[in-house]
Amino acid sequence: MSSARSPFVAGVGQAVLAALSFGITTPLVATFGRGLGPFSTAALLYAGACASSLVLSGGSRSRGAPLTAAQLPRLLAMALAGAVLAPALLAWGLQRSGAATGSLLLNLEAVFTAVLARAVYREHLGARAAWALGLMALGGVALSQGADAALPWNTLGALAIVGATLAWALDNTLSRALAHDDPVRVVVGKAALGASFTLGLALLLREPAPNATGALVLLGCGATGYGLSLRLYLSAQRQMGAARTGSVFALAPFIGVALAWALGGQAITPWALASAALFAAGVALHLTERHQHPHQHDEVEHEHLHRHDDGHHLHAHTPPVVGEHSHHHHHRAMTHEHDHAPDVHHEHRHG
Repeated sequence: MSSARSPFVAGVGQAVLAALSFGITTPLVATFGRGLGPFSTAALLYAGACASSLVLSGGSRSRGAPLTAAQLPRLLAMALAGAVLAPALLAWGLQRSGAATGSLLLNLEAVFTAVLARAVYREHLGARAAWALGLMALGGVALSQGADAALPWNTLGALAIVGATLAWALDNTLSRALAHDDPVRVVVGKAALGASFTLGLALLLREPAPNATGALVLLGCGATGYGLSLRLYLSAQRQMGAARTGSVFALAPFIGVALAWALGGQAITPWALASAALFAAGVALHLTERHQHPHQHDEVEHEHLHRHDDGHHLHAHTPPVVGEHSHHHHHRAMTHEHDHAPDVHHEHRHG
């Protein structure tokens, strides 16, 4: 069955939009979070993410499978890693290393995500993916070699940002199992938990309160870079799996770097250009990857977001349903061949 829609058609587009939404916020967080504590910054970001998701949902009916009590520990772990630890480390690191350096270091999130996806979900990574990850790692090395040039550098700040990328990679790996559930509920749940935890820590540590302008900007950054971006990221994961979504999302730091240089007038060094070129080459390798071979699907019943033009969901509706929707459905056992990525239906092993 070679007519099935390529998972990269929608997945790449959603991951690129997620990267755009997140990338433009990094320089703004670095600028308007200056003087604030890391937990105060994180609380505002995820409060914005939670509020925007509630407003955008508008009380509309859920489009995805509901979250269950069994999934709450996973959601809590996602909130602690991705909405408490990661943004706090990022905010602390950005205040010491600057927006441009921080934006480039954020590319390491793609490397960590791919490694964890391989270890936890056994996502298949061929030679092209391995080359891509290697180029991204070299890009981080190139950036560190130019640390004594025009880019600001602080070792502890850089290590904090690297820690943030590792925490977000763990968050990405955990969220893969929820990518087929209702994305609004996932975002609202994670953001509400994250905002509550970080606000409590900020009050406990008596971190300074933001001014009105800074608070509004950070809330707006949270709405776009942490709310809308996460919804798009989950949709991309549903199409392509965790590793490849993380790789395409590596476009986000380039956007942040470009905006940081434009706002701050920082000089572009040869090492920074080399780093950007290596990361861009790694992303390009992932974008052009194709994976096709005969594979078998076992009989299964489950519920998740799906559409009927992917070659797997062949059941009929009366009246017909177009676009994504969710309900309990049955798959017959089948064997076919088409371009595919490690989504919920393609978690088979490779020799």
